[in-house]
Amino acid sequence: MAFRLVTLNLNGIRSAASKGFLDWAAQAAADCIGVQEVKAQAADVSGRFDRIGDLQGHFHFAQKKGYSGVGLYTRQVPSAVVTGFGSDEFDAEGRYVEARFDTHRRKFSVVSCYFPSGSSGPERQEAKYRFLAQIGPHLRRLAAEREFVLVGDVNIAHKEIDLKNWRSNQKNSGFLPEERAWLTSLLEGDALVDVFRRLNPLPEQYTWWSNRGQAWAKNVGWRLDYHLATPGIAARARREQIYLDQRFSDHAPVTIDYDFDL
Repeated sequence: MAFRLVTLNLNGIRSAASKGFLDWAAQAAADCIGVQEVKAQAADVSGRFDRIGDLQGHFHFAQKKGYSGVGLYTRQVPSAVVTGFGSDEFDAEGRYVEARFDTHRRKFSVVSCYFPSGSSGPERQEAKYRFLAQIGPHLRRLAAEREFVLVGDVNIAHKEIDLKNWRSNQKNSGFLPEERAWLTSLLEGDALVDVFRRLNPLPEQYTWWSNRGQAWAKNVGWRLDYHLATPGIAARARREQIYLDQRFSDHAPVTIDYDFDL
């Protein structure tokens, strides 16, 4: 019994494909792969990227071309696919896709989600706060009715251990006190669990590196990509890996094996 779940911000599916992502993903033995920043439309994906091996893709594209977009590649056919979480502003940006695998015995979902970045300026930071204010209650409601794992680029490093230069980044988007407090509140009382951190307490476990300077070479990174699970699912997580042998984007894939079957 095993369920292998991968998440990766592609920074453009065409770009990631040109760097070997599709070949790697086909060999990863994953049951489900969540991707973010697809940066494509349905016409771009159809016939090229809508399947990876025997995994079928389900997508939520942004209205704006070359922007955002998320997907879930699933081995098993979902009982339902939900695109968007009920926010006019952010559903237009293609940030949420949920695959449900419901049976008469249980309700279970995998969500691929791309949280906004606020690093381009105050306007986008305000949008990020609006997103957090809307997605938080949605995830709490979802957790009240079903087990799930949300995978994705959360664009927040939670604690000092989660980025190399935490002292110099305390006033920068991604490590602002308000963002970190929001994530703490989501994880408090075991509403959701940061699964990677439950399995791996070590420092220097990063998933994103700036393209500036020698960030990758010097491992000056941030942990921005998460598996956030309801407690019952998180308790079944067994193994984690950040894949660093190849680079498909400025993010690295995060794989976690869970001890259950769909």
